[in-house]
Amino acid sequence: MVYQIKELANGIRIVHQEVNSTRLVHCGFILDIGSRDEKKEQEGLAHFWEHMAFKGTEKRKAFHIINRLDSVGGELNAYTTKEKICFYATVLRQHWTKAAELLCDITFNSTFPARQIDKERQVILEEMAMYRDSPDDAIQDEFDKLLFPDHSLGYNILGTESTVGRFSQEDFLNFVGQHLDSSRVVCSVVGNISFQKALRTLEPLLSSIPATKSLAKRQPVNGYEPSTGIQYKEITQTHCALGKPALSIFDERRFKLYLLNNILGGPSMNSRLNMALREKHGLAYSIESVYQAFTDTGFIGIYYGTEEKAAAKARKIVLREIQKIREKKLGIMQLHMGKEQTIGQMAMAEENYSGLMLVYGKNLLDKGKIESLEEIFKKIRSCTAEELQDLANEVYDVDRFSFLTYLPKPI
Repeated sequence: MVYQIKELANGIRIVHQEVNSTRLVHCGFILDIGSRDEKKEQEGLAHFWEHMAFKGTEKRKAFHIINRLDSVGGELNAYTTKEKICFYATVLRQHWTKAAELLCDITFNSTFPARQIDKERQVILEEMAMYRDSPDDAIQDEFDKLLFPDHSLGYNILGTESTVGRFSQEDFLNFVGQHLDSSRVVCSVVGNISFQKALRTLEPLLSSIPATKSLAKRQPVNGYEPSTGIQYKEITQTHCALGKPALSIFDERRFKLYLLNNILGGPSMNSRLNMALREKHGLAYSIESVYQAFTDTGFIGIYYGTEEKAAAKARKIVLREIQKIREKKLGIMQLHMGKEQTIGQMAMAEENYSGLMLVYGKNLLDKGKIESLEEIFKKIRSCTAEELQDLANEVYDVDRFSFLTYLPKPI
């Protein structure tokens, strides 16, 4: 598939890919701002901004924002990560201009109405409560704190009750003013629309956005020491998390680690951890292994839940599988199957055009270019068993792992 890029005078970049086999257009604004850009007293502010973008602009009230695309069967959404805020929409191609104009409005012209802040504050507090009631979600947030203590990468994206409880309109305006950099904004479009038509709509909208420059610098990640934590919760299962910092997006070995993680505990039912913990021993309903890369670091994490009486056995099995992938080189057939499985999953993900649109924006911000699937496939296919074993011994060094355990409160 072929994409095209255009940079405007204010630094905003437009990336576009035409797809004629769909009736839809997916469009989004990806901003190089996330929860790691917050100070401690601002924890949760980026995510709150994401919510408040839908609550009023200079020319629209909340109802008009919500109704604008819903009324024509479209979808409007947003999300916040450690390093990005994204506002995006999906509509039928005939409603494309409505989506583009609305997204531009909420991204750059939000007024953060004071009356709406208190209402949305309560919504976010309820969102926090929902995550606390889901230990398999909550432990992942808590584990970040163990991996990145006293660093903004360890902050909870939702924030804390204390910080969310005191944000004001001035806080939002100051945060946006300090961090919004027009050269670090990408508008991404994927769907049944030509590049020329997309530009005819977007250029007048985006060219009027003033060029802005942020002087804010992200705090570097310095040092890591393994840590162990135990927390007692109102739960019936024991929930476990283990892992350590890993490769950044700029490390050329990241695709090798992606492949290695997929073999060990990726989403497929035949991953080594799932086969050992669930299929062979029946000790967990699900076990998840993730590799998350940031611009200057990353981490690997393994998460699962089991009965309290089986927790020691489950950990022993997990650590044994990790040790196996370090000590025993993959066989020819194992390596081939792992590569084909990973490549197949990536190819299927590309069929999700909304996700592809967001990936384009993120890649352009992080690396200044978009790697084609063919390039990625080539890198994965070139991996050798020796390279993967060397990487496993470096990254999956359990002596450097941190551990977090949620235990049921004693009766």
